[in-house]
Amino acid sequence: MEQIFGIDWAHIPETINPVLVSFGQFKIYWYGLMYPLAFLTAFSIAIYRIRSEKLIFKESTVLDFLIWAIVMLVIGARIGHVISSDISYYLSNPFSIIMPFDFSGGFHYTGILGMSYHGGMLGIVLAYIVFCHKRKINHWQFADMGVPGIPAGYTFGRLGNFINGELYGKATDLPWGMYFPADPANQLRHPTQLYEALFEGVVLFIILWWLRKKKWFNGLTLSIYFIGYGIVRFLNEFLREPSPMSEHKYLGFMNLAQLMSVLMIIGGIILVMFRKDKPYLPITREENNE
Repeated sequence: MEQIFGIDWAHIPETINPVLVSFGQFKIYWYGLMYPLAFLTAFSIAIYRIRSEKLIFKESTVLDFLIWAIVMLVIGARIGHVISSDISYYLSNPFSIIMPFDFSGGFHYTGILGMSYHGGMLGIVLAYIVFCHKRKINHWQFADMGVPGIPAGYTFGRLGNFINGELYGKATDLPWGMYFPADPANQLRHPTQLYEALFEGVVLFIILWWLRKKKWFNGLTLSIYFIGYGIVRFLNEFLREPSPMSEHKYLGFMNLAQLMSVLMIIGGIILVMFRKDKPYLPITREENNE
């Protein structure tokens, strides 16, 4: 797969500039905009559903939760990364934990580099539980409303990793392998960031979008999201280039991300078993008025 529509596929990462715009020494990186784009996408999908499907939730409620989710995702994802990577470095350089700027060679806005998905997920789950409790919202119905937009937003995070040329996969001789500038061996690699963007993002979004109107039980999309993401992430880790945080093996073959993914799968299955016989509570205004 050397040429696709006249594009040299294998060398695409080498042609991408991770800097979106620069003004002298001040630079803004594409990666720094991916989280705002992800939240905007998930928020827009939720608002679209409220308006087009006449859901019972107010748009202001979604906006309020978005603020909670942003704060807790960043905190959880950052703590997860710090704990699972070089914690001694961060203890010696505590400001680097929260600093979204790089001052080496100028003033660069990079965003907060180094975010753990599973840590971020735990942060959002905590925000979700507390928010629904304080607002007296049925959290299963709230999940039915918001979860389908999550993988669509998540896609941007993995595209950000691809643009940065990070988190690439192991060496491969498959025709869609790519060269990444940060690879010291300069070998064709699995573009694992694109695998995740496609399957954990686009494909999972399509599945949840199809399931969103199924009235099997409240919490359906949440449970399928946990199971679907967990399966794809677990498998993708076998192709990703090992990092220091993946050196320790659980049960002899799983790294930390795979262990967390297995727990997500189990959690999703438990949700299905726990919720499948519960009466369905409608989330549209028309259904509630019948």
